[in-house]
Amino acid sequence: MALLPWRKGIVKRIREEAPLTRRYWIEIQDTDNFEFTAGQFVTLDLPIHEMPSRRWRSYSIASWPDGTNVIELVIVLLEGGAGSTYIFHEIEEGSEFILRGPLGVFTLPVPIEKELFLICTGTGIAPFRSMINDIFLNDIPHQKIHLIFGCRKKENLLYYREMVALEKKMPKLFYYPTLSREEWEGRTGYVHAIYEELVRHTPPAQFFLCGWKNMIDEAKQRIVALGYERKAIHQELYG
Repeated sequence: MALLPWRKGIVKRIREEAPLTRRYWIEIQDTDNFEFTAGQFVTLDLPIHEMPSRRWRSYSIASWPDGTNVIELVIVLLEGGAGSTYIFHEIEEGSEFILRGPLGVFTLPVPIEKELFLICTGTGIAPFRSMINDIFLNDIPHQKIHLIFGCRKKENLLYYREMVALEKKMPKLFYYPTLSREEWEGRTGYVHAIYEELVRHTPPAQFFLCGWKNMIDEAKQRIVALGYERKAIHQELYG
């Protein structure tokens, strides 16, 4: 399969979403409809190194297919991260990105016949936001969807109000935000205790994991220990 071509994207809007986290709306050039499947990502070619492989940074598309050529990325500034440092310090509205995509197979099964456990940390919520909105707006038949999102503090709960509103609109969507370093009105601790509680009776399910390596590695071990086969687990690794 031939590689997709590199394309130009223009940054149309930037918004602060949380401390050290921004949302970027990018208009893809040379097309009126940037077609992708919810859960896919794009790769940016940033002028931060001579070697191409060290210039590339991949980000899940946080928006959903809507027939336009504008996509949204949500990016966190990583300490010592050359790519995110460049984006935060050099990119402004009107700037250009060179990008390739859509890429990736971290997408939902069709049809959706089993319960979905969407487990994420940090900006790992991006592909799940895309999936859930796509299901809602296109009235895609589905079973229960459990969105389990872990972060340190409430200020880091990306798309919190949007997810709360969607939960009220979607009878089969259940949103479980949990904080590891702050007491609040909701759940505290890590994501693992939540899905372990929910799958106590081992319902037919598919697990989608997106976030940092430590979370994903531990989740895979725990899910298999709960009685699920490895093929029921899908992952998108960050970092």
